[in-house]
Amino acid sequence: MAQTWNAADYQANGSFVPTFGSSVLALLAPQPGERVLDLGCGDGQLTAQIAAAGAIVTGVDASPSMVAAAHQRGIDAHLCAAEELPFVAEFDAVFSNAALHWIRGQDAMLAAVRKALKPGGRFVAEMGGHGNIAAISVALRAVLLRHGLGHLEEVANYFPTPQAYRRRLESHGFRVSSIDLIPRPTPLPQSGMEGWLNTFRRGVLNAVPAELRAPIVSEAVELLRPVLADDNADWTADYVRLRFCAHA
Repeated sequence: MAQTWNAADYQANGSFVPTFGSSVLALLAPQPGERVLDLGCGDGQLTAQIAAAGAIVTGVDASPSMVAAAHQRGIDAHLCAAEELPFVAEFDAVFSNAALHWIRGQDAMLAAVRKALKPGGRFVAEMGGHGNIAAISVALRAVLLRHGLGHLEEVANYFPTPQAYRRRLESHGFRVSSIDLIPRPTPLPQSGMEGWLNTFRRGVLNAVPAELRAPIVSEAVELLRPVLADDNADWTADYVRLRFCAHA
């Protein structure tokens, strides 16, 4: 099931995503004058930081709402599926944060990224890794089944192990210099798990009958409360990230 995005909701309920992007941005280490492609740029917060380092940066995203938000930040952003990048040997680096796990055509995307890189160019990214949001996914599946909606597919995220993704990268001719699985429990903003589900599982919820959406979200929240909320009702999502650097 395809995920849909609303840039305003993302900024309100997913502001932690670019905040936690500092480590992968440090791994990229953009240099003045370098040409960098931000793959899945979202609303352009990290793209702007790459540009501030002096790099010449282009953003691409498959969401019209996100591209419009990136334009408002002054980003050179384009509407484009990751599997269909039109670039040929144009970039010194391709960067991606919290986007690759949404892409269904992984092999098509990796082929397109390698084609977009100059010889020796680097691909630096962080994505969901094996075990990411395991509790959240199980809870939502359980609630959908309880309401007779088990036929609805969960969002088709891809959360690989380091070993599996290393093999995938190498099969496309990349040389992997580092790849690590990083547990990262992530505090959620004031909207908590309800805001997370309504933002990051919008694709599933849009397929639910309108009168059942709020009850399903509420039931999933209560199922998760003993596991992911503390005594102050502050929520922490069970994130696990996969971070890598590879060269064409």
